[in-house]
This record gives sequence, C-alpha cells and structure tokens, in this order.
Amino acid sequence: MLEIKFVIQNLSLIQEVLSARGETADLESLVSCDVKRRDFLLEIEALRHQRNKVSDQIAIMKKEGEDTKDFVNEMREVSGRIKNLEKFLTEMEEKVKNILIRLPNIPHASVPAGKDSSENKTIRQVGKCPDFDFEPKPHWLLGENLGIFDFDRASRITGARFPLYLGKGAKLERSLINFMLDIHTTENHYKEILPPFIVNRKSMTNTGQLPKFEEDLFKLSGWDYFMIPTAEVPLTNIHQNEILEEDKLPILYTAYTPCFRSEAGSYGKDTKGLIRQHQFNKIELVKFSTPENSYDELEKLLNNAEEILKKLNLPYRVVDLCTGDLGFSAAKTYDIEVWMPAQGVYREISSCSNFESFQARRANIRFRRKGKKGTELVHTLNGSGLAVGRTVAAILENFQNPNGSVAIPEILQPYMKASSIQKEKA
Repeated sequence: MLEIKFVIQNLSLIQEVLSARGETADLESLVSCDVKRRDFLLEIEALRHQRNKVSDQIAIMKKEGEDTKDFVNEMREVSGRIKNLEKFLTEMEEKVKNILIRLPNIPHASVPAGKDSSENKTIRQVGKCPDFDFEPKPHWLLGENLGIFDFDRASRITGARFPLYLGKGAKLERSLINFMLDIHTTENHYKEILPPFIVNRKSMTNTGQLPKFEEDLFKLSGWDYFMIPTAEVPLTNIHQNEILEEDKLPILYTAYTPCFRSEAGSYGKDTKGLIRQHQFNKIELVKFSTPENSYDELEKLLNNAEEILKKLNLPYRVVDLCTGDLGFSAAKTYDIEVWMPAQGVYREISSCSNFESFQARRANIRFRRKGKKGTELVHTLNGSGLAVGRTVAAILENFQNPNGSVAIPEILQPYMKASSIQKEKA
C-alpha cells in the first residue's frame, strides 16, 4: 500500500502509474476524503484541547466551592460533538483506506514501459533447446502413456484441472520438492518453513491478494479463511506487526506448500496437463531486506531460482516484465520461462519480485537501524524456486526419448533411484 501523504503530493505520478498499468482509481474522491479527514482531525484535536483546559478549570472551581454546572453542561456538549466527529473521522479514514488499498505499487525506474506481455524485455536465454529427430509429445500425453498421470480419474475425484500423479510421477514430484529445498537451504542459506496452508483475510490483504483478487481465491465456506494461492502469503506474514533488527537482515525463508487458485477468467487457456491447475505444488522463496540492499537481493533471488534450472539442465530465458504486465504489488519482476519443446514456447516457471515497502506498510513490518531511534519499513521480496508441476512438465518434454520413455536429469537420479521413467505396469 502506498502512503497517503505521498499519493496526495504526487497525483500526476499516480495517474501515470495507473495508466501504465491499465488501472483506474477515483483520485478525486481520495483527495476530497483526505481533506475532510484532516479537517475532522483538527477539529477533534481543538475540542479535546478545549475540554482538557476547561476540565482543569472545573477542578479548580470545585476546590474553591464555585458553581460548575454551566461548564459541566458545556463539556457534555463538547464530548458529544467529539464523539460525532470521531464517527465521521472513522468513516473518512475507511473511505481513504478503501481507495488506497486498491492502488497498485509504483514501478521501479528500471521497469520497461509496455502495455502487455508482448512488450516484456528478454534479458538472457540459457541452455540449448533440444533438437529432436522425432515429433516431441506434450507432457500430458507422455505422462498418461507412461502411466504416471491420470487426469480423468482426478476429474472424477474432484473436477477439472486437478492432477493425479501415479507411481514414478508421484515420486518425481516428491523428488523435485526435496531437491529444491535441499539446494535452497544448504547452498543458498534459506531457512526452511512449513507454514499453515490456510490464512485469514488480514494476511491475504497484507500481501496484496485482497481485496483486488478475491475471485481468484478459494474461500472456506462459513469461515473468513482462504486456501493459500502461494506460500508468499504465510511466509511474508510471519513478521506482521513486528520490528526487526537491522543486523538480522536480510531474512531468507523457503517453504514447500500446495497452492490453490480458482484461476477465474482463464477458462480454456493453458488448461491441458500441469500448466494451469487449481492445485499445484511450489517451492517459495521470501526475503526481508533493508531498502538500500533490496535490489541486490532481487538479483540474488533470481540467481537462486535460475540455479535450479541450470542444475536440471533445462533451457530457459529470463524476462523483465513491462509496466503493463507487472503484478499489482510488485515494483519490479523478473519471470523465468522454461522451454517446452512439444508446444514450441517458453512457459513461466518462476516470478521473482521486489515489492519494496508496499507489503510491509500493509503488514506493518519495520526494522530498527543499529544505534538509531525510530523505525523504517522493510522491503519484501519473493520468488518461486520453482513451480514443481511445471518443472515436471518441462523434464518430461525436454528429456523424452523416441520410445516414449523419459530420461531423468543426472542430479535427480539419486532422489529417484533411477535414470529413466519407463511405462508403468497397470
């Protein structure tokens, strides 16, 4: 969330940001409500001062035996006026907050201008795309032929766009989870967390999923709880309403969780196989940083996610998202897109973002500099390290053989205790 003072003082900039992101907001109402809010606050403070001054006078008069009835009645009226003004003040504060909370973050100066994903900037391509001497199959056909996926039975168990892994498919998913967590905890020094998979409305609001994206979430009937769309939510909220010490920063967390997304508005888009599911597994990386170091930490975070793909020998590219494709809460985002040969396209497998103080202001996460008074908002960052199902899909498509078997990347073979996946017996 942006600071109200900053927004009021930079209305032209905010309007430019809204236009660049394809968003709208009632800035006129924001200004009007903020003026009223400040007027109510000034009047309340003046009346409180008057009440305190007269109360002192009443105390003196009582000691001297003087009649205080008129003053007492006057202060009752003043107290009633204060109570009414406080009600109006609360209403104005809520109106201001409801507009502010719907304003997107301001893009970092380095973010390329553009209207949509077609204007994202490719930073680099890494790895050699496989050159098959046969027609490569998409991962969903490979998986079903190998007997490691069963989307039909999954749809009977739950519905469309839920996966059912079988045998070596389930083991491949589990192996990737363990492999990714091992790398991030031992080589990249993240602290492993196993958080709740259900969070409350406040936590969802703190990280920016609410109120804007409520239709994309799974809400528990009868509870104001939500299934997490990403571990970013519980990990970032670990430190809500806390003051961290400067010498403890950066703080690095990683977690495996299932993720749940309704994907409202995406029906018919990338719904085959494991690309866009309602439930999927992901390894998340979250950082808390000082403001001056957060962009260095973003580059490190990006490198941590890339390293997983390098170790798996999967070809990919890194893309700098333009203003029109940037997420609501992010100031800057890199997407990592893995090559999917059967589809002939790169697919997102990780987004690495710096939110600067946007989430920290909502969640009230601050830090104290050593030897200094006062506190500052931390900068929060997160990224996927990686989306596990999409990594399974990429392995199947990039390491498939003419006979329909799939080679297992060398670094995963100790986890799988096998060098390939052959057709499962019924």
